[in-house]
Amino acid sequence: MTNKPLLLSTLSAALLTLWAPALQAQTTTSANQTVATSVSGVVRDQMDATVRPQDDFYRHAQGGWLKATEIPADRSDWGGFIQARELVQQQLKAIVEKAATDAASAKGSNAQKIGDLYNSFMNTGKLAELGLQPLQADLKAIAGLKDKKQLAALFAQMQQAGVRTPFAAAVEQDARQSSAYLLVLSQAGLGLPNRDYYLKQDDARMTQARAAYLQYVQTLLSQSGDKAAEQHAAQVLELETAIAKAQWSNVENRDPVKVYNKLSINELQKLTPSIQWQTWLKAQHAGVAIKEVQAMQPSYLQGLQQIIGQFSTEVWQAYLTTQLLDAYAPYLTDAYTDAHFAFRGKVLSGIEKNRSREKRGVELTDQMLGEAVGKLYVENHFPAERKARVRKMVDYFLKAFDQSIDTLDWMSEETKKQAKIKLSKISVKVGYPDQWRDYSSLQMKADDLIGNIRRIRAADHAREIAHLGKPVDRSVWHMTPQTVNAYYSPEMNEIVFPAARLQAPLVNPQADDAFNYGALGISIGHEISHAFDDSGSQYDGDGNLRNWWTEQDRQKFEQRTGILVEQYNKYSPVAGYFLNGKLTLGENIADNAGLVMAIKAYHLSLEGKPAPVIDGYSAEQRLFFGLAQARRFKARESRAIMLVKTDPHSPGEFRVNGSLRNTPEFYSAFDVKPGDNMYLPPEQRVKLW
Repeated sequence: MTNKPLLLSTLSAALLTLWAPALQAQTTTSANQTVATSVSGVVRDQMDATVRPQDDFYRHAQGGWLKATEIPADRSDWGGFIQARELVQQQLKAIVEKAATDAASAKGSNAQKIGDLYNSFMNTGKLAELGLQPLQADLKAIAGLKDKKQLAALFAQMQQAGVRTPFAAAVEQDARQSSAYLLVLSQAGLGLPNRDYYLKQDDARMTQARAAYLQYVQTLLSQSGDKAAEQHAAQVLELETAIAKAQWSNVENRDPVKVYNKLSINELQKLTPSIQWQTWLKAQHAGVAIKEVQAMQPSYLQGLQQIIGQFSTEVWQAYLTTQLLDAYAPYLTDAYTDAHFAFRGKVLSGIEKNRSREKRGVELTDQMLGEAVGKLYVENHFPAERKARVRKMVDYFLKAFDQSIDTLDWMSEETKKQAKIKLSKISVKVGYPDQWRDYSSLQMKADDLIGNIRRIRAADHAREIAHLGKPVDRSVWHMTPQTVNAYYSPEMNEIVFPAARLQAPLVNPQADDAFNYGALGISIGHEISHAFDDSGSQYDGDGNLRNWWTEQDRQKFEQRTGILVEQYNKYSPVAGYFLNGKLTLGENIADNAGLVMAIKAYHLSLEGKPAPVIDGYSAEQRLFFGLAQARRFKARESRAIMLVKTDPHSPGEFRVNGSLRNTPEFYSAFDVKPGDNMYLPPEQRVKLW
């Protein structure tokens, strides 16, 4: 089980010398292209001068890059953030390979564990020799299913092995009592990306994906020795379709009030009588009596009761076998690995070829031993003094947000006061945790890949379940330092910026502050704004789900967000597919507010000095170029469609143009007038914060 906070997007940097050692005087712009940069930061070779900024600023700023860039064959998409992740992968590769070849690593040290895990993945001869033997205990348990009363124990066994089941469990903060932990149950169990892939019968792409999934399931079952693989694959798809029909939509799942449903175990048992919940709870080995849970989608659990009764034990055996083989296919023989990539890589994401085994080995090691790898990453790539410097920049954004609240003409003084209290309580984490995770009791073996993975997952489960009954540990990080991302957690009321988010190429040390406030600084505002988006704004400064708004102010807020929903509903990244403005609302609020805060924070950072004009560009113009060029992004069509269906973020093009169209400073910076494609009448623009 994993504790998953509200993951959002990005961070910042504008203290130019801070990152200078990490980047030379050129910026990588594609898989095979580098260009020199000027002091303004604007990369002219990325631009398309044939497109007016007043008509499509995104393509004006980086249309050249879009035309010149080819997505690497082993990627489903490409862009600024992905390039940053590639750089981190190179850094991690050096760390992991050193650990894997260093015979002097002390037994039991993190380096030894990292090296042994990586070597166990690279030992393809041993994997071929073992075949399915490492999964035999699980396969035997599934084959032994004779009565549906046994499903509870099987679900628990599979979940702790990292295998998909019809529901997931996680220990998270109690949203209404953020100082305590709570066991949270949520819908799960689908092999396709989300319910639309099963239910959209009039969508050719979804139909193709279902057919490919059916073939993939049949391949997995056939390779495992199932003589009735074709029949069982069809039944698995039928079962998953029933699960999809019972599930809530992604939009419904974004409502923190709607998903907060605390149930006693007796109430849970009445909701789904076919699942022996006491048996399942006992298998968690919590160490304390679990008396209540949060059921995020209670009607789904009720529907699961009917689904369990609808399908035979034979079908449940085929389903669980499929999920087990799918979960472990990347760690088995080539036959399983190839089948897994052919479906999940090629069909769902359009990737042409699999990543090299070395890359996959590094990624696995990073994923499984995140803080062990992270500690070495920080020692090699993140000077400790960066924390204080980044925090200074964050302070400009907090000050900008505080001042912005004062100017809101739609919010009452009562709600403004509460908003400022919440803002003042936001905590900031930068770089890496103060306390690293202890891996001393974890055993890794160089010839036991699946055993290693199982031991790590067992340790993860034990560590997480042990939180129950204890006070919330507010020092915990939910991202590793080497993660190129950042997040806001509403229950913690904190913004978190891992070390990898603070290095090149996501900052240009040769550029002035204005460009970098747009390229990266905007994202500090983005993360802070999540505390006040449609979901985060329902939590108070202590992280509790509590209404602190007047009814009238909430209505005004929702009237404005409704306009934003309609704006983004009209954007189409792929012909025939439109964004879901309700699904992306939280991110769109943060993008729009983050841009406003970046402009304010930049001017605060000048501390009374005039903003310079550089290379003919004003400060605001450079900031907008920084925003657009950092958001450069291309995706294969299959990947783009998947993102429309599943991602709460809008694609880069609409994160840029969508925000700019609502920003008055953009209109004045580029003299945008009625008739221009970027123009929105003032009464249609949205200003929230």
